[in-house]
Amino acid sequence: MKTKTIKTKVMVGFLGLTLVMGFNSCNRKGCTDPLADNYNEKSKKDDGTCTYSANKTVELKFTHNFDGSSVTKNELNQMNYKNEMGDSLSFTRLRYSISDIRFYLPNGDSIYVNGSYHLVDITDDASLVYTLPSLQDFIVNKDYQAKFTGIGFNYGFDEEDNVSGAYTDLNAASWNWPDMIGGGYHQLQLEGIFKDNTGSYLSYQYHNGSATKDPSGNFEANYKFIKLSGSAFDLSAPTTVEIKMNLANWFRNPNTWDLNTYYTMLMPNYTAQKMITENSIDVFSVGTISQ
Repeated sequence: MKTKTIKTKVMVGFLGLTLVMGFNSCNRKGCTDPLADNYNEKSKKDDGTCTYSANKTVELKFTHNFDGSSVTKNELNQMNYKNEMGDSLSFTRLRYSISDIRFYLPNGDSIYVNGSYHLVDITDDASLVYTLPSLQDFIVNKDYQAKFTGIGFNYGFDEEDNVSGAYTDLNAASWNWPDMIGGGYHQLQLEGIFKDNTGSYLSYQYHNGSATKDPSGNFEANYKFIKLSGSAFDLSAPTTVEIKMNLANWFRNPNTWDLNTYYTMLMPNYTAQKMITENSIDVFSVGTISQ
């Protein structure tokens, strides 16, 4: 009887120890983000100790094409293209700006890189790559696990950011939009030569601003939010995301652009300004994402 009692105590003690070990295992705390430097696969509950390498940055690389045919500064001033209306044309200038770059998370939320904006000039190689300035703040503060399901940005500036004279670098680049027609800044300068329907060669200036003045004299925002499909990635290493611009789409969707009608004095033209902005919706796409 005594022996039996001892065995029972040993069995009860063993079961108790097993339960405690199992309980501790199920509640083991640590870093649960696989992209963190100190990820612990045995941790079941995140304790906020994840750390991330400082070199996990994101840069955007801007490339340009005309329905797949590469357009660089070397292709400027060449009558190599035809728009949707069949007009032969060239490009002599291409500059545009984006802002409020944001990243989408698996739960459907998004975060944006505070203060992000960038001016692209096809003749300036340095402007074709933009390293995001504040992304490390999100990593250091551990506001998210570094998994992104997509990228978005504003073509131009929204109402809050489109403030005349607010950006020293844009002022120096003469990127200002006249106050009398909306103020703030441009979001596109696309210029070139086209062959009109009489056979003559004329210059066009396809300029677009982030604000415009309607026929009643009221000012309204005229930017467009762009969300790019196929842009998911994990920030497991320094990442370069290619942002492609198809110049052909400026002339065809949703507005088929007739340069014989809309080619000059477009800045104060309310209808033209709204049309240009509408045509930005599928100009941008994601290319190669490399790490």
